[in-house]
Amino acid sequence: MNAVTRFAPLLGRILIGQIFLLAGLDKIGKFSQVAAGIAGKGLPLAQVLLATTIIVEVGGALMILLGWRARLGAAALFLWMIPVTLLYHNFWAMDGSQAYINQIMFQKNLAMMGAMLLIVAFGSGSHSLKKD
Repeated sequence: MNAVTRFAPLLGRILIGQIFLLAGLDKIGKFSQVAAGIAGKGLPLAQVLLATTIIVEVGGALMILLGWRARLGAAALFLWMIPVTLLYHNFWAMDGSQAYINQIMFQKNLAMMGAMLLIVAFGSGSHSLKKD
């Protein structure tokens, strides 16, 4: 097994997991502002939805980063990203630069969802706590 094969899964998990971990931790510090944004989208129980989001983001990220039940963490993040992507990056309902920026964010989320599906399919790989 060469170095790329040995370390690519670990590096990949770090690269994809860190974005969810940092986003979830950031939401803790900005709880009331983020909850207000969720409520502004017309969603009920904004604080409950936000708490669930934080659990999914931080928990799923840690599962991926550690490689412990990474398939489950990736599946949870994948499923969570479907409504989030559709609600928050609906570029088709926007104009001008807002539409352009949100189309890029939409596509970024699709790429991250692809990474989640790869983890679901192939597990955490080397240098992990396993229990996929």
